[in-house]
Amino acid sequence: MGRQAKIFTKDSISVAFLLEQLNTTVGVNVKLLNAVDLDARLVTESSLNRPGLVLAGYLELFTYKRIQLLGNTECRYLAHLDEEARLKAFNNLLKFSIPCIILTEGNVLEKRLIDMATNVGIPICMTENPTIDFMIVLREFLGDQFAQTQSLHGSLIDIYGIGVLIVGPAGIGKSEVALDLVERGHRLVADDVVMATRKEEKVIMGSGTDLVQHFMEIRGLGLVDVRAMFGVRAIRFQKRIELVVNLHVWDPDEEYTRLGMVDETYDILGIDMPLVKLPITPGKNVTVLCEVIAMNHLLRHYGYDPAEVFADRLAERIRKKGSSSEVGRGIEYFEHDYE
Repeated sequence: MGRQAKIFTKDSISVAFLLEQLNTTVGVNVKLLNAVDLDARLVTESSLNRPGLVLAGYLELFTYKRIQLLGNTECRYLAHLDEEARLKAFNNLLKFSIPCIILTEGNVLEKRLIDMATNVGIPICMTENPTIDFMIVLREFLGDQFAQTQSLHGSLIDIYGIGVLIVGPAGIGKSEVALDLVERGHRLVADDVVMATRKEEKVIMGSGTDLVQHFMEIRGLGLVDVRAMFGVRAIRFQKRIELVVNLHVWDPDEEYTRLGMVDETYDILGIDMPLVKLPITPGKNVTVLCEVIAMNHLLRHYGYDPAEVFADRLAERIRKKGSSSEVGRGIEYFEHDYE
């Protein structure tokens, strides 16, 4: 199957990294309102919290390790309190070692409250984005950061909209097949090292590494820059992995499925992906076969299984005719052996 797959899980990210990524990669403007050490504050959970009950004085079950969001409700609640009650309510938050406080919808806090947070090293940030919209974006970003990730040795190609992961032993020709598929108009996601990330219960997204991106190593040729050579239409930065094709050398002692009635799977991060074992023999057009495998997967996805249709047709012919000679001709078609 190739190199041993490695599984990674992030324990934390710093608030400094969080703000940098939100402002640059994600494209959400978040402004820091006080001068504190952002590297010292760590985010360890992907969930968020709106601490309205904490501001009101109920401190039990406070999930303080999460990012705390203050929207219109929380900020207007603080504003309607007298000064002494407001300081006491805000201090309820600062008693805990929270990662940071983010004000949404352009809300602001008076300088005295910000100074209180600065004294205990808690960052105060502000965004103009609506609370719900910002929470959706932030949850998705944190979900990506803390998702379980597995490195796989193979090539990930978008073939007719299906994310096909090509795996197999080193030197079997995975990169050559991927390059041929790109030349035929399909899109490269990653080659050699594919980073698989579990997004939802049964969704695995694949992408390349920051270093390799869309470079390919072709034995005897060297490095090929797919984006520079074929253009931006020939690449994707990520794609859902839906199907695995395992290339391996033909073994005459191994039994291979003729009809495709047996479903095999390939485990990625605890999710069983449909697997097609494709033996390599001289003269076999692997590129075309990968295209057919992807199209066949599309047909099955929309409820049409060629193997089941043929099996039903054969069973119907046997039932109707009942002739041994005709039945024999129907079965013998699949009893030939490879030379």
